[in-house]
Amino acid sequence: MKTMMRISIAVLVVLASVLASNLFGLSGDDAPVSIPLTSVPTFSTEKIGRQGHFYVGGKWVGEPGKERMRGAMYVEVWVPKKMKHPYPILFVEAGGGQTDLALLQTPDGRPGWAYDFVNQGYTIYMMDFPGRGRAGYIPGLDGDLTPPRTAENMEEVWTGGHSPTNPQRNWAQSKKYTQWPSDSPNKGKIGDPVFDYFAKTELGFPSADDMEPLAAEDLVQLVDLIGKPVILLLHSRLATSGWLLADARPKLIKGIIAAEPWGPPIENMESDAKGPGHIWGLTNFPMHYDPPIKEASELQTVRQDKADGPDLDPCWIQKEPARKLINLEGIPVLNVSGEASYHRPYAHCIAKWLNQAGVKTEYVNLEDVGLPGNGHQMMSEKNSAGIAKFFMSWLDKNVH
Repeated sequence: MKTMMRISIAVLVVLASVLASNLFGLSGDDAPVSIPLTSVPTFSTEKIGRQGHFYVGGKWVGEPGKERMRGAMYVEVWVPKKMKHPYPILFVEAGGGQTDLALLQTPDGRPGWAYDFVNQGYTIYMMDFPGRGRAGYIPGLDGDLTPPRTAENMEEVWTGGHSPTNPQRNWAQSKKYTQWPSDSPNKGKIGDPVFDYFAKTELGFPSADDMEPLAAEDLVQLVDLIGKPVILLLHSRLATSGWLLADARPKLIKGIIAAEPWGPPIENMESDAKGPGHIWGLTNFPMHYDPPIKEASELQTVRQDKADGPDLDPCWIQKEPARKLINLEGIPVLNVSGEASYHRPYAHCIAKWLNQAGVKTEYVNLEDVGLPGNGHQMMSEKNSAGIAKFFMSWLDKNVH
């Protein structure tokens, strides 16, 4: 009897050990991670030599006795043990509800772009921009807090869960979406565990009119602190602050990857947005043109009579002779677009504006380099690692 009890206890110990291994992710760094979490997702840091966490920027604002620190930016830096590339990557990546969490892990539990780049020997910088994430939002100073997207909106623009219900928000390319990383029967919709997990990562974001230049000021301070040239990887809404940084510190920018930066030049065409937007071409705030101008209205622009291809929007361009973005002329730029993204109808307009303004820009549709079916949130999708690999191959050829 005692022998049988000892055997039973031993069996229970083994079963408990197996359960603990599954629960706490002890089965190895390469083990698949199921979402919702059935194990703790961890990734190897063996190729990371050092990490840093700090803030830049920020100013005291308010009347005496009621001052608050506003506008600081949170920065996280990873330095590889073996540095293979001399120029760090700055991820200027944030938009309607995202933080640098999107760079750390995909919603289905794979390592994100941060690991892709640092494991290939790049020093990387990731930021939470003013009013977002760890760079705290201040009511009354940072504008209203725009709430996270609704599930219906995320299903339309992020995951291919269903076609856009609003005819004004429809785009022909949406039917080509294939890259949501889930095999759920409810793929890309409420009830899909990957979709539900992704929704937890969405945050509200500040609406104050000065957020764009405020973030740009912080980025300028960051590159001055780094003290050597960097590469910018721009994505979504705050990409506009990256253009302002490049204009302010052109000698410290070796190259730019523009992965669907926010909005086309001159007029809004994103989803159902209409009216003036990015009136300085790439941003809503002043940039240096040659011949110089003091007001955006001095840019002589015209909209194309005919779009460059089927299902594309006509672009706003300058009348010739076009003014040049003189501070960006020596910086190589890669501008890319996902095949099914809601940015696709106008994404090429950014490259068209840059090239006309004297900035050597290569425009690439991702499906043309073997990366089909992507939406806007490409770092979260099935082929995210392949996209990062393509970016790095372009950098190897174009940034020296």
